[in-house]
Amino acid sequence: MHHDSLPDTCACTMLRKASRVIGRVYDEALASHGMSIGQFAILRHVARGEPLALSRLAEQLELDRSSLYRALTPLEKRGWVQVRAGAGRSKNAALTEAGRAAMHAAEPDWAAVQLRVEGEAGAALWKVLKAGIETFTRGVERAGGRA
Repeated sequence: MHHDSLPDTCACTMLRKASRVIGRVYDEALASHGMSIGQFAILRHVARGEPLALSRLAEQLELDRSSLYRALTPLEKRGWVQVRAGAGRSKNAALTEAGRAAMHAAEPDWAAVQLRVEGEAGAALWKVLKAGIETFTRGVERAGGRA
């Protein structure tokens, strides 16, 4: 295929750039709490479903299990999350009191960034972006990444 026939914009590159930029903004806001936006997201997901099966948590976060285990390790070391045996061979995650306190302490800074991001987009664009990204992600996932 000749390069002149390729699209100018790569969807993956564009979305990864946007993800890095917005991730930095959230990470900066949460840095004083000693956590990243990825860690905050894990804490929130666990809090919503605890005890939460690790397989379900990985699914919700769109992570493979080994990536989830690597992401959980620092949270366990800080005493924010406990992973325990579940039914059968499954494992469940639950927040500790320290984890719940860390999450709650970070929530106001997360909320402030969230409001700034939504405000930057404007209510109408934010609504379209949110729905569009969710629809686009589901569509790509259904297609199995096939073009």
